[in-house]
Amino acid sequence: MTDAAQREWVSKVPQVTLLFWIIKIAATTLGETGGDAVSMSWLGETTPGATGMGYLIGTGIFAVIFALAVWAQIRARKFHPFLYWFTIIASTTVGTTLADYVTRSLGIGYTGGSALLLTMVLGSLWWWHRTTGTVSVESVRDPKSETFYWLTIMCSQTLGTALGDWVADTAGLGYTGGMLIFGGLLALIAALYFWTSISRTLLFWAAFILTRPLGAVLGDFLDKPVAKGGLELSRYTASLALLAFIVACIVLFPQRAAKQAH
Repeated sequence: MTDAAQREWVSKVPQVTLLFWIIKIAATTLGETGGDAVSMSWLGETTPGATGMGYLIGTGIFAVIFALAVWAQIRARKFHPFLYWFTIIASTTVGTTLADYVTRSLGIGYTGGSALLLTMVLGSLWWWHRTTGTVSVESVRDPKSETFYWLTIMCSQTLGTALGDWVADTAGLGYTGGMLIFGGLLALIAALYFWTSISRTLLFWAAFILTRPLGAVLGDFLDKPVAKGGLELSRYTASLALLAFIVACIVLFPQRAAKQAH
């Protein structure tokens, strides 16, 4: 087999283990606090229904970072943990600011925004499956499947922000209620994984999508005012603490690339 053929079969995503999900939840929480730190604390976007320039500028900044990270990820010849998780964090920060812009500044609302973004996620998965024949993570080994993978992730991260806000605000369950709801759903998916024969690919994407609203409500719980049910921590401090935790996980617990699907 030639070097080019060998590189084609190298997976550049990590094995899906408990550590994967721990880092994923931390990354999505960081996406919420980091996105809010830029759009709200730095750019001053605090009023729903205002011009939305803070959310829009924040989205533009993170979109550029995300696009560059995906470009680097696709060009990489093998799995690089720091590059992979940097791209995940970039996807979740752009998802935070984009969802806030769509639901708050454009006036679509959390319900309409969640429905629209869910349609985008399902459409991305359908298009990916129609093009490559699978949406399995183990199949992510060439530029085409990687492009679909990151497109789906970005859409799911954006959906998760809107869905988390819908549960906490529109449904009136608050941040603690949202954490219980999404944490409970993830526990249910884990039970289905261990005790049923339901498609592992289906369960993976269900869990992947649900970790984002869990991170959204957890992030809001950390940095929103006490009067609204949060802890009112500094967005910058919370973001740095989460980033340090993610780096520590990557350094102390090395990850391997996902096994190949032949």
